[in-house]
Amino acid sequence: MSAALAIAFQHQPVLLSEVLKLVEASGPRLILDGTLGGAGHAAAMLDALPEAKLVGIDRDPEALDAARARLDRFSDRVTLVHASFSEASRVLADLGIAQVDATLVDLGVSSHQFDTADRGFSFRFDAPLDMRMDTTRGMTAFELIDTTDEEDLANLIFQLGEERQSRRIARAVKADLPRTTGALAELVKRVAPAPRDAIHPATRTFQALRMAVNDELGELDKYLAQLPDLLADGGMGMVITFHSLEDRAVKHFFREHGTKRRHVSKYKAAATSAASPITSAAGVFMEVANETASNAEVASNPRARSARLRAVRRSPRST
Repeated sequence: MSAALAIAFQHQPVLLSEVLKLVEASGPRLILDGTLGGAGHAAAMLDALPEAKLVGIDRDPEALDAARARLDRFSDRVTLVHASFSEASRVLADLGIAQVDATLVDLGVSSHQFDTADRGFSFRFDAPLDMRMDTTRGMTAFELIDTTDEEDLANLIFQLGEERQSRRIARAVKADLPRTTGALAELVKRVAPAPRDAIHPATRTFQALRMAVNDELGELDKYLAQLPDLLADGGMGMVITFHSLEDRAVKHFFREHGTKRRHVSKYKAAATSAASPITSAAGVFMEVANETASNAEVASNPRARSARLRAVRRSPRST
């Protein structure tokens, strides 16, 4: 792998200080990074915890190659696997690992993916409509458009993109079958122009297609269902989301399987032992963090504006 690729993936990880405070407080010995990306979070956690080991997985082969180069200095403390975070249980089982002390998934699309024209994620470039995070499998965005009927396409754009003009857009897309990002963006702009100074009119349609191509909500649901079994007693589960659909799924799952957070300091709960009185036997999880990026971070990294970190600690299993 070229050095240029490794450098390209080294974007600024969001909510890094919040993640580090949580892991430093709980002191995990084995961490699972389910969305390794350019390994920004992973490298920082390994630096902060010299005794810790990390299993990193990513479904983007280019991301995995870049992470391998960046984490080379940690030697045998790191194990990397090409897989989706929804396959976390299978990956750990294959490695002979029963549970981990901390998990992190960062659900955002990487800067490299957005900025690489031929990946087809952005309408800033004219490129084939691909949008796959894992370029080794699955259908492209064009193939999805081509094989989905107009009504289902409209529902997809409405539900995943929260686009009110989804039916008009779907009708035009099925009529023209655009093959490139530029053609799709221009088509949407023509049939559903945005109000002055609003976001680009194709933004929500692109989000919907990307989420559908990569089954982003389905992958998240599969991962969350595994999380109680992935974490050891007292283990920390961290999820960074970037839009309301993801955050709603995480919030509801954590609340359905947990107890309400009591009035304790932000990171004290993370460091408290499994026998702490703030842990309720009534729920699998205790919420220990619900954070958004600071004004200072947003000023230096606008990508962090919509990011939210939710973290829970695994309650002790009954004996």
